[in-house]
Amino acid sequence: MPTFYVNKQRVDIGASVPGDTPLLWILRDSLNLTGTKYGCGMALCGACTVHIEGQPVRSCQTPLSSLKTGVEITTIEGLKTREAKAVQAAWEKLDVPQCGYCQSGQIMSASALLAQKKRPTDADIDAAMNGNVCRCATYQRIRAAIKEASKTLAS
Repeated sequence: MPTFYVNKQRVDIGASVPGDTPLLWILRDSLNLTGTKYGCGMALCGACTVHIEGQPVRSCQTPLSSLKTGVEITTIEGLKTREAKAVQAAWEKLDVPQCGYCQSGQIMSASALLAQKKRPTDADIDAAMNGNVCRCATYQRIRAAIKEASKTLAS
């Protein structure tokens, strides 16, 4: 029975859950953490992004069997870091969301970037956000919000 931590809470998965079950379905269906979205199911859109040990990962293509015992998983519901708070404040300040569907994945990726680089360049932002699709095309606002969050973190 796999044991890991989701948003700092211990989770024990029953032996009856197949090892090829994607983490996304464990989060949404078993744990009722619906902030992590299903988008494409092929790890191409980023809507399902979560952090595993602080790194952004596409949960739709992360099978249960790949999770090490005791691993720390953070979803949008549990994202409480200084970087996350700065990103979320910038998102609101610059009115980034339009439909909002991709926002949890966008915020997860942006927060991970700022945790590693407090002053990212445009190239750093492009690399970190590559694969996070916004059907409403708010990419300029997303970039501006990441830069705004970066300024907040630097002060």
